[in-house]
Amino acid sequence: MALSKLLSGRARTYRPGFLARMFPSGKWKLTLDPKLSGRIRLSQGGDVDLSCLDIVSVSTSKALLWHTVEIRARGRTDNLSSLSGDASEQLAADLHAFINTHLFDLIGTETDHLLDVDTRLRAITEGNRQYLAQADLGRAIASVPGSAAAALSHPLLDPQLMPAGLKASLPASFAMLTDPGVRHAYNEAFVAAELRKFQPFFDDLDGRSFSDQQREACIRLEDNNLLVASAGSGKSATMVGKVAYVLERQLYRPDEILLLAFNKSAADELRTRIARQLQIEESALECRVTTFHALGRGIIKDVEGRPPQLANWVDHPAGEARVIEEIIRQLVETDPEFARLWSDLLVVHPKADIPTEVFDTEADYRRYVSDRLRKGEATIGSLAGVIVKSLQEQKIVNWLWLHSVAFEYERQLAVEEDDGTVRHLHPDFYYPLTDTVHEHFALNADGTSPFANYVQHAESKRQAYRRKEIDFFETTSAQASGETLLTTLEAELARRAVHFQRKSYAEITKAVDPVVIKHYHKLISTCIKHIRASHLTLDMLLERAGTLHDKQRAKLYARVVWMITQGYSQKLEETRRIDFDSMIADAVRLVETGQYQSPYSLILVDEFQDISEPRANLIKALKQQKAFSKVFAVGDDWQSIYRFAGSDITIFTQFEANFGASWQGRLEQTYRCNQLIAETAATFVQRNPEQITKSVRSTRPAIPRSIRVIPIDDERGRPEFAQACHRLLERLDIALGSIAEQWRSEPDAKLKVLVLWRYNLLDPFGGIPPSFANTEVSGQSFHRAKGLEADYTVLLDVSEGDYGVPSRIEDDELLNLVIPQPETFAYAEERRLFYVALTRASRGVYLITNSRQPSRYIRELCEIAGDEVRYETIEGAALRQCPVCLVGQMVEKRNKNGTVFHGCNQFPGCRHSEGVPAQSTAHLHRRA
Repeated sequence: MALSKLLSGRARTYRPGFLARMFPSGKWKLTLDPKLSGRIRLSQGGDVDLSCLDIVSVSTSKALLWHTVEIRARGRTDNLSSLSGDASEQLAADLHAFINTHLFDLIGTETDHLLDVDTRLRAITEGNRQYLAQADLGRAIASVPGSAAAALSHPLLDPQLMPAGLKASLPASFAMLTDPGVRHAYNEAFVAAELRKFQPFFDDLDGRSFSDQQREACIRLEDNNLLVASAGSGKSATMVGKVAYVLERQLYRPDEILLLAFNKSAADELRTRIARQLQIEESALECRVTTFHALGRGIIKDVEGRPPQLANWVDHPAGEARVIEEIIRQLVETDPEFARLWSDLLVVHPKADIPTEVFDTEADYRRYVSDRLRKGEATIGSLAGVIVKSLQEQKIVNWLWLHSVAFEYERQLAVEEDDGTVRHLHPDFYYPLTDTVHEHFALNADGTSPFANYVQHAESKRQAYRRKEIDFFETTSAQASGETLLTTLEAELARRAVHFQRKSYAEITKAVDPVVIKHYHKLISTCIKHIRASHLTLDMLLERAGTLHDKQRAKLYARVVWMITQGYSQKLEETRRIDFDSMIADAVRLVETGQYQSPYSLILVDEFQDISEPRANLIKALKQQKAFSKVFAVGDDWQSIYRFAGSDITIFTQFEANFGASWQGRLEQTYRCNQLIAETAATFVQRNPEQITKSVRSTRPAIPRSIRVIPIDDERGRPEFAQACHRLLERLDIALGSIAEQWRSEPDAKLKVLVLWRYNLLDPFGGIPPSFANTEVSGQSFHRAKGLEADYTVLLDVSEGDYGVPSRIEDDELLNLVIPQPETFAYAEERRLFYVALTRASRGVYLITNSRQPSRYIRELCEIAGDEVRYETIEGAALRQCPVCLVGQMVEKRNKNGTVFHGCNQFPGCRHSEGVPAQSTAHLHRRA
């Protein structure tokens, strides 16, 4: 809303649209009335007037279905939900303008106090004595009495909206407030001077000499600060340096500083390093270094006089999973409707049916749908033990299995044509008890098909069945999209008096692949966090389900996860306990309502890429409850890999939208990987345009061909990754022993080797790593390897597949039911996870892959690094890489006429060959 409209004296009222007002979150109304003397009237379960001077923040965010405007005032926070994106932006802008109109009125009517403000400003700006954020100016001005000073120090004051006449009437020193360029120039000069003055300080800090970017990050102190780091770039060291610098400059007292980490070990390490840098005992450290959980527990204890009663399962690594399993078991036993829904989910809908056109290539689609790729062709299994051709056929077969319906798949059927010739048809399904044929046609709602000549083919089959007078019915892809496929199937079979005998739950759980159940359990755990934190309802989930590709599966899952969430919440209520997320939410409420008074003026947050909405709300509440406090967040969005634990990467990538005007710095110098690995990994992860851009430089020079690919095969069809891993480790240890004089600094020194895998079922050591003379070997999953480093890494099963790299099961579209802003780039988190695995090594990384199904990520590394990626056998002999597909190897083959030639082992996916005439090659391909 323009200021001229606000000054017109006309009141404006805002509320959600009619349909949105049907939901509880949409029952609010807000009025901006210039006659209300600097107050905003909010009706939300009662009327309240919010003072413009008390409002410290106005922001927008994307909720599950709608956008929300958040108004934070001293002592309360109000969320105005159920808005469209445009409506939320407009309301936020109008609120901003309305508040500023009131602030300008206060400034203009108390000109006698402006000279006092001028004196305060000159006192802190002259002499270039400190870095000046808007909050620093506000703190100085706030010590002046009167409404004008309160308006000038207000966090929402926007000089760009200030009328020209009022701006011109202000003293010259006010340019620091009204002209961003003036303050920017001042701070640039201050940083330059401070870098010179504190050079000796930064030359030896936390046991190292800081890079230029680290030094600048320590000096910068805007109201909100985000340091975007790279893997191995010294994030923790920079946090230690930041604390040491502000204490050295006496900008804060130690007890005003809060450092937050995501786990106890990280907090303990930070505490130890800070105490060592300050040369004091850890017990004497007055800065608070803690986890979000411990902080939340402490806030509740301070206010209520006792710590919160946490559920007894929250501290156990597998505790939550066990509780969810128990809730599911109880619901299955006590609620027949849930038992039916859950069984249908496991049996009929193990994977989303997503259209071909959603994928970039047909090859990507084949990879998605298949359990395995055999000679480039997709194979899709079923519980009935037959291999089918599509996920829709898999749904049909699994449904038939679930209901004990006898059928034959693609039974040969002889049909005599009019001319007497016999035509052999292979209907998709044949039901022997009723002698019925069932075709599932790939037809759209308008009768068209994505496949050439398919419509004519389908009609030809129909006519053949009619001539033969065969009992026949059909289902279509359109029915699958329209959610009527299974009901149509059931109705057609029921009309033929086919008997349905549903399998028992014991039979179902015995037959279903355990990893399918585990996947759903993990998915449910993630969704419970989001449902409870965002107060989602079943109606919200069902409405969002209608936007996904596999709507029937999504709606089924929405009902299942809603019932499990209710059971989870009931379990907490019955035991009068809370979980970690509830504890954080309770702490946020105590801070926002002013029951807890924050002592913290500087809040530092480690690993900020792992932030979740509840934790972000706790930081916001602490910052905005205590005037003029600041946030310094450090993290790497390229290493955001905990979506399943509730993290939301958009809080990081849209930092300014979440926290307000900010400075954003970079840490682009890595101390870990050599330049080849660092540069290749950085280019790889930035193929997702949503990742924040960084140029990574290493202190270690590039080691040629330090990325090595080892394809392995096995006659039985499944590579023995554990065996290959052991053979590689033995070879590496022998090789390093032969050049020990080049690296061994002490007689017993060993180089570190880290073996990594995507899923723990691939652990080649059974929990007990082998011992070698020259190498110290350890093993971890990709996730647990974050933060670790080694000289060499070995990555196992870098292959295509549900449980390969990238893992297809982790990108389940069902997550979009609860994540407000889902990522659109394919396998975005899997890409970041592979980046984490790649960047653990300083000297070299070995990628062991299934030679028949190499990961698409290997091809990308080859595209990026070219000849610097070496293909070799497990013994180290060079392999000849296919120059076309990049992931295959050129192997000797023999033509029908005995001619020897070389062809890619990825045939028929890659048809490149050398040393044989084109016609001979074509003949060979036809035979294959």
